[in-house]
Amino acid sequence: MLRALAVGVPIGITFVDCFGYVAKVDGISMQPSLNPDNSGTSDFVFLSRWSSRSFSYKRGDMVSLMSPKDPSQKIIKRIIALEGDLIRTIGYKNRYIRIPEGHCWVEGDHTGHSLDSNFFGPVAVGLITAKASQIVWPPTRWRRLESELPENRVPLNLLGVTSRRDVSEDLESIDFED
Repeated sequence: MLRALAVGVPIGITFVDCFGYVAKVDGISMQPSLNPDNSGTSDFVFLSRWSSRSFSYKRGDMVSLMSPKDPSQKIIKRIIALEGDLIRTIGYKNRYIRIPEGHCWVEGDHTGHSLDSNFFGPVAVGLITAKASQIVWPPTRWRRLESELPENRVPLNLLGVTSRRDVSEDLESIDFED
């Protein structure tokens, strides 16, 4: 029994560290993608650690990260912008921001009900611990989580705006629905 435990524990730790684990998602910040109703039932998602090993993320990925305000807390958010992107913020101290090297912009899907980059600014990519890949519980919600970028949150540089200086010139041609 002790021998099985001595072999099993390191294998389990290696699996979690390299491949991933299942985590419960609390709160409403990712509604309607996660926890879509307020019935008290929480979604459980598989968090793939494999993706975080190569730092290969794309806009629209749902990721788990250490909170920049409280490192003991893990949060789940969607990547809206990557380094070099020009983003229009929602309530951040600067209306427009270019994402610095090694950082990304993350937001909850439930705008206004999420502590995200609009509260704490760009996030170091090194704080990301895993990518959410599937909802695994409850069974009625089993599905793969696709990378989806909300239409009204596309970085400005992808819409043809190249600098903050150009923002004022291009505002009339861009539809900024919140």
